[in-house]
Amino acid sequence: MRVYLDHNATTPLRAEARDAMIAAMDAVGNPSSVHAEGRAAKAIVEKARAQVAEAVGASGADVVFTSGATEAAALALAGRGLRAALIEHDAVHAWVDPCLPVVDGAVMVDDPASCVVQLANSETGIVQALPQGLAVTDITQGFGKVPFAFSWAGVQMVFLSAHKFGGPKGVGALIFPAGTDVAAQIKGGGQEMGRRSGTENVVAIAGMGAAAVAAQADLAAGRWERVAELRNILEKAIEAAEKRTIFVGKGQNRLPNTSCFATPGWKGETQVMAMDLAGFAVSAGSACSSGKVKVSRVLRALGLDDELAASALRVSLGVATTQDEVLRFAAAWTDKRARMVA
Repeated sequence: MRVYLDHNATTPLRAEARDAMIAAMDAVGNPSSVHAEGRAAKAIVEKARAQVAEAVGASGADVVFTSGATEAAALALAGRGLRAALIEHDAVHAWVDPCLPVVDGAVMVDDPASCVVQLANSETGIVQALPQGLAVTDITQGFGKVPFAFSWAGVQMVFLSAHKFGGPKGVGALIFPAGTDVAAQIKGGGQEMGRRSGTENVVAIAGMGAAAVAAQADLAAGRWERVAELRNILEKAIEAAEKRTIFVGKGQNRLPNTSCFATPGWKGETQVMAMDLAGFAVSAGSACSSGKVKVSRVLRALGLDDELAASALRVSLGVATTQDEVLRFAAAWTDKRARMVA
């Protein structure tokens, strides 16, 4: 049986999200229509909007649904001339001046109002201590895994993507204080309060709302604490098998589910293929960069040389991951490594 250990790339669809989406499929109306069918579809969208707002601690704020975090980032960042560090996701990197320094994994911010800082890095799992007053924060990887609330984080805008916390692919949101002036990038019928035109994806939005509620419930219940224990078991097993392995961000505040480790002399892409054949889904870095023969600029920014960065593997667990699965992966990885150096 295959084992999925690439939750930072995408997560399995939650049962709560699936149920909400199936129910929403019966809503035949367009949310912009004024008749009963349209109002019923609109009610589904507005319920999800309230669910997402409450889940991120932003009750009363505006929530604009988009096709995902990439579009939400563009809506938040286009034309603003903001600054960020090289460790940001490509969706952010495309719109900013990547000039902020990184010291021991932490982004150095001088003027928060002109900066973008992610809550957590998708490749390394390193969690940032966010300064008050940030212009924009990408909470895509951190939402539902570590505590965060728009109400106390002191940021101007945040964005996230549903498929990172058990919702469907292809839907995300940008969140900001009610009444904030945000220039639409997609113009047309004026949906989403005029910020993002186009008929809303009612089914996907319903799934996102339900998943957001379930994700926060998992966090409140402490389910990620058990995941962190499994991550530590995994790292101990890998370290015992190969003493030269370096664990990126170890000793720093990391996502509870993420282990990024580099083993000299064994390319990450080769490890991914070997583990895939052994029945395990893992990654050599961000899924948005998969298939590209290049060294991670995130790992470079953290001080790894090209050879070591090219040897990185990312294992990201989920709330349903078991200790048996973790130990089976460690055993398979150890076996493949032993065969390579024999």
